[in-house]
Amino acid sequence: MQFFLFPSGPLRTNAILVEEGGVAAVIDPAMGSAEKILQCAARLSCRIEVILLTHSHWDHIVDVHLLKEKTGASLYVHRLDAGNMERPGSDQLSLSLSIQGASPDHLLNGGETISVGSLSFHVLHTPGHSPGSVSFYLPTHHLLFSGDTLFCRAIGRTDLPTGAPEAMKTSLQLLATLPPDTRVIPGHGPETTIVKELLCH
Repeated sequence: MQFFLFPSGPLRTNAILVEEGGVAAVIDPAMGSAEKILQCAARLSCRIEVILLTHSHWDHIVDVHLLKEKTGASLYVHRLDAGNMERPGSDQLSLSLSIQGASPDHLLNGGETISVGSLSFHVLHTPGHSPGSVSFYLPTHHLLFSGDTLFCRAIGRTDLPTGAPEAMKTSLQLLATLPPDTRVIPGHGPETTIVKELLCH
């Protein structure tokens, strides 16, 4: 298994390609990331099968429609964020650009396992930054893609229209139950670990 980060767009959102055995998943195809992701997939000779969204805030979804159109990949998003994926801006976050919506192929609740080749992504519902925020966990690799729930030395904002401080607290408690050495790849910035962020007190 290997993964590649493509910090993209004005907020340097981490778009991510995860590949193993010639098949791949893309997490959060941010603004301007699609072409770089497609070029990387071509170099690896891998097929992009799924697009996984940690949530539907605009900076994580700008290239979803383009990537879906280019690859035919299935789009997964939590049901509570699906409406904003279909109608970007309906979450009341201000938009300074026009974003083409896309219809999800699969609606998540949390608790599912998404198979991509030999990889099994466990879906953890981690609301707080948005109602439908999720984190994708690869237990065999001790690897967590946390979206905007957990960052290096920070947590996701809860002061936005989609935010919920108490839900964020519960989500962080859930993530704290993962193995301490779990690597955390956030939606922005550098990677960290569960022990550094949630088990240091």
